[in-house]
Amino acid sequence: MSVRDRLAEISTIGRDDSRGGYSRHLLDPAEVALRGWFRNSAEALGLPVEVDGNGNLWAWWGESRSGAVATGSHLDSVPGGGAFDGPLGVVSALEAVAILKAEGWSPTRPVAVCAFAEEEGSRFGMPCLGSRLMVGEITPQDALARVDRSGVTLDKAWREAGLEVSAIGPDPDRLAGLDMFLELHVEQGLDLEERGLPLAVGSAIMAHGRWRLSILGEGNHAGTTPMRGRRDPVVAASSAALAVREIALERPAARGTVGRISVTPNGTNVIASRVDAWLDIRAHSDSEVRSQLDATVALIEERIAAEGCVLQVHEESFSPLVLFDETLTARIAGLLGGVPAIPTGAGHDAGVLSAYVPTAMIFVRNPTGVSHAPQETARAEDCEAGARALANVLRDLAGEAPG
Repeated sequence: MSVRDRLAEISTIGRDDSRGGYSRHLLDPAEVALRGWFRNSAEALGLPVEVDGNGNLWAWWGESRSGAVATGSHLDSVPGGGAFDGPLGVVSALEAVAILKAEGWSPTRPVAVCAFAEEEGSRFGMPCLGSRLMVGEITPQDALARVDRSGVTLDKAWREAGLEVSAIGPDPDRLAGLDMFLELHVEQGLDLEERGLPLAVGSAIMAHGRWRLSILGEGNHAGTTPMRGRRDPVVAASSAALAVREIALERPAARGTVGRISVTPNGTNVIASRVDAWLDIRAHSDSEVRSQLDATVALIEERIAAEGCVLQVHEESFSPLVLFDETLTARIAGLLGGVPAIPTGAGHDAGVLSAYVPTAMIFVRNPTGVSHAPQETARAEDCEAGARALANVLRDLAGEAPG
């Protein structure tokens, strides 16, 4: 079986006919089906599977649960996302194990193939929820109280899925059992395509955060309310989105995005009373993100005041700058023939774990550079090269006694 064969097995799960691509969100039917696929695929390789208290999946090669080399990614997606972001890392990890087993090789230390829960944060608004819970960066109370777009709390979704609510939270024993973590991921950019290379390792993840901007106006009748004197939050939100772009363009390598908007009451013949917009900011340092946020909020407040509206800002998540383990990264780069180390502006579970476990990433070339969209892709030969590279890395890392 190949990486593409394994991806084909899940190619019909979670297809989004309206957006294109895939919509696979934590504990929805598509994501639950992918969980079943993961269990079946791992068990077919002789790997027993367990679900930890935070909904993360673990397939184990070896009897011990300490000194492990872990690899994997996630199975969930953004709304209308591509086929590779997340699943490529999980599929490649399973394929790497299959390659090593076919060669008759066995690890000296345990190998764990993992699929982390809610990496994208698309259902409950917290990216890398499963890994953050595991390391204790978010409390169980905060997680369980989170609400999806349909008004369902994580607490309710957890119970309906038959998971144990009392088990959610920090998992220090599991974390202590990991000696290192390696995440393979499709590149989310054109760096490798421009270099003419199939693979690279990761050097860093940009600092980034998410904020909910609530713009409050005055609801009224679309036909009886004169244009002058309206307090229209939709007009204000339009100026806010332009302000986000304006500030980001002033700063080298900064990113500022409004990708989600919710209008209340959302009627055709109604002047809205409220708009909620979600702001994503990324930069090369924590302080640059905070500075960009302050400048953005100040400009938005100035712009929307002209519309008679008021702004409320709520921070939903913040992820500091990540620098991957230099020793592990250099070792892996050498095993891959001296490939370059490149930074990324995308968040990953590897970024969360990096503060607690030596962590590294492998990127697979993306010829379009597109990600978080249906056009995301990777060449078949590059996918196979990634799986073979991961197998070689696991042979090296898991072929020595635990440190």
